[in-house]
Amino acid sequence: MRIPLYALRRTRNLVAQALAILATVFGLFWLVWILWTTFSNGLAAITPALFTQMTPPPGESGGLLNAFFGSALMSLLGIAIGAPIGVLAGTFLAEYARGSRLGETVRFVNDILLSAPSIVLGLFVYTLVVAQMGHFSALAGAIALAFIVLPVVVRTTDEMLQLVPVQMREAALSLGVPQWKVTAQVLYRSALPGIVTGILLALARISGETAPLLFTALNNQYWTTDVLAPMANVPVVIFQYAMSPYASWHALAWAGAFILTLFVLLISLAARAIVSRNRIDHD
Repeated sequence: MRIPLYALRRTRNLVAQALAILATVFGLFWLVWILWTTFSNGLAAITPALFTQMTPPPGESGGLLNAFFGSALMSLLGIAIGAPIGVLAGTFLAEYARGSRLGETVRFVNDILLSAPSIVLGLFVYTLVVAQMGHFSALAGAIALAFIVLPVVVRTTDEMLQLVPVQMREAALSLGVPQWKVTAQVLYRSALPGIVTGILLALARISGETAPLLFTALNNQYWTTDVLAPMANVPVVIFQYAMSPYASWHALAWAGAFILTLFVLLISLAARAIVSRNRIDHD
């Protein structure tokens, strides 16, 4: 007896839904496990000394004050270098190279850079900056992070500007407004929430990058504000302390992982809040 076509399709649909649900539960299980392990171990290691003392020598207790400062400084420098270039490049793609072969080529190269392993970017900056300077530095680390920020901001700016209705461009141009003023005063104003969201997501991504900083900024046990010298940072400290045999260093590594995870979570929530608010305003 032949199974009716409708029943066959419904069976296949139920099987596909069941497999999708199982895959989702499987992925969420490991995610929750990782977050719970990080939060439980990290929260237990949070002490006032974590935010007031420097990274300690082997076998001694201390904090991560210099690592927090170094990560914040290099991340902000990376955003300051990569975000403006990314916004300008995304504007070029959306407004001046739309539909052209050059624009499609640049988008293709940007997609390659977007998916490039961060360790490759770190090695590139090592060759380009560190090897030429003769020593590691926070500036080299910031440049490596900027290469990670750049493709994210380019893609976000390009897509956000393309979502702006064509009627807004035509209305402004029909009034005799120059193209650059249309872009700066009309298009940017409309696409600003999406562009800011892309920058925040780029900040969340670079805040936990370890591989590029191993080849560029390396580490520093002491407090320093010199961007031309090696500088401590949370990801590298977590990597080094987690590999050590000292229990005090392990506790600091868990605490750093907890703070870093919490920071990324807050940045991601802020980005989603901006997107949700923008949708409500448009509706």
